[in-house]
Amino acid sequence: MQIRTDPDYLQRFGLALENLGIGAHDRVMLAVSGGPDSLALLLLANQAMPGRIHAATVDHQLRIEAADEANFVSRLCSDLAVPHITLTPSRPIDGNIQSAARAVRYQLLEHAADDRNCSFIATAHHHDDQLETLLMRLARGSGIDGFAAIRAHNKRITRPLLGFSKSELEEICAARGIAPVRDPSNDDSQFDRVRIRQWLARAPHPFATDRAQRSAKALGEAAEALAWMTDSLAADRIAIKDAVIQCDARALPAELKRRLLVRCLAHIEPDRQPRGDALDHVLAELDAGRTAMIGNVLCKGGPLWTFSVAPPRRTGR
Repeated sequence: MQIRTDPDYLQRFGLALENLGIGAHDRVMLAVSGGPDSLALLLLANQAMPGRIHAATVDHQLRIEAADEANFVSRLCSDLAVPHITLTPSRPIDGNIQSAARAVRYQLLEHAADDRNCSFIATAHHHDDQLETLLMRLARGSGIDGFAAIRAHNKRITRPLLGFSKSELEEICAARGIAPVRDPSNDDSQFDRVRIRQWLARAPHPFATDRAQRSAKALGEAAEALAWMTDSLAADRIAIKDAVIQCDARALPAELKRRLLVRCLAHIEPDRQPRGDALDHVLAELDAGRTAMIGNVLCKGGPLWTFSVAPPRRTGR
């Protein structure tokens, strides 16, 4: 059965691929969990680029049902003649479960894409997700980068369904007579996203998903412009000598100072990503010419900021 309804979903999907820079010969790894969103992605991609897609299902091994869900996707892919692989983490996921699972998921997808010569990885985020993400970031007090929300592309990660609604993706699955998997965590109100989704569903509100997508796109472009400016400034204003980093942040707007600060800290502790109040505190101390610590980095203010690895702390006898 062809996926053709009014509007023409396949045509819109093809235009999204073109806008994302996915060419006629590129191979794409699809992240397919078995839910309605990713199944619609699979169906559309199989029709739009037959023979050029691989599907991967990540079993985080956090739920007993996940193995059966991966098998369901595998059988469907077999029926569609789409190569499929189930990916599992090498060690148990702990800490902040959602954040850690997301990091592991993308790491596994990156490796799988490399192994199969896929230039791109496609996920099934749609424009309802975009609205939820914007509101969730607003609740958390995010900055410009956070409000860029779900980007249409981030290096090789692409989101060709951001122009589709949840209901449209469910319609695509229904047209093929496919009953998607339902993940109970999508109804678990301990997660911020679920609480936002439930709030939107139970109360009238003025938030339109297409306008949220437009705002996210504009903020994403602003974030890219600021990153470009920061690259240029960093080349001129950051110097590294004898394991000490110096930064001239004089006469710059606060946002550019903040971004240069992040660059300097990343030179010393690349795995640490300070943000929010901690970053604001260090910025205020540097602007006042004082000294501050963040992680294992000693930060000294003045006409030139300096950053170095903090000396070992003294221990009592």
